[in-house]
Amino acid sequence: MKFHLRITSSSGCFYDGECESLILPTDDGEYGVMANHTSMVIGVCVGELRYRIDEEWTDAAVGQGFARVADNQVNVVVDSAERPEDIDEKRAEQAAIRARERMEVRRTRREYYRGQAALSRAMTRLKIKQNFRKPM
Repeated sequence: MKFHLRITSSSGCFYDGECESLILPTDDGEYGVMANHTSMVIGVCVGELRYRIDEEWTDAAVGQGFARVADNQVNVVVDSAERPEDIDEKRAEQAAIRARERMEVRRTRREYYRGQAALSRAMTRLKIKQNFRKPM
């Protein structure tokens, strides 16, 4: 069984189509959604989002947002969404270094938490890029 999935980020529509299952990153861990799931709204945190189409999984690095599940449709709205092939690994590594430096030099709690959030985003992007296997 399938449901309709729409993933939207600040840069536009990331995916819009049928889906067999979806795994969302949340503050409490990963949350799975399948066809005919109970209606709900759930917070999405920075992490790895995965969805399955025709028994093939697709990964994406996503930012904070939320997901709305209702009537066999899921709408995911996030700050950012990137495919593994679109991630620049060197840029993500540099962002992680800058975030660590920002956390060490912290002048205020706000700066520390911003550094922590930036590090989380960079580490997620690196994880997804390193796990990505190019098709043969």
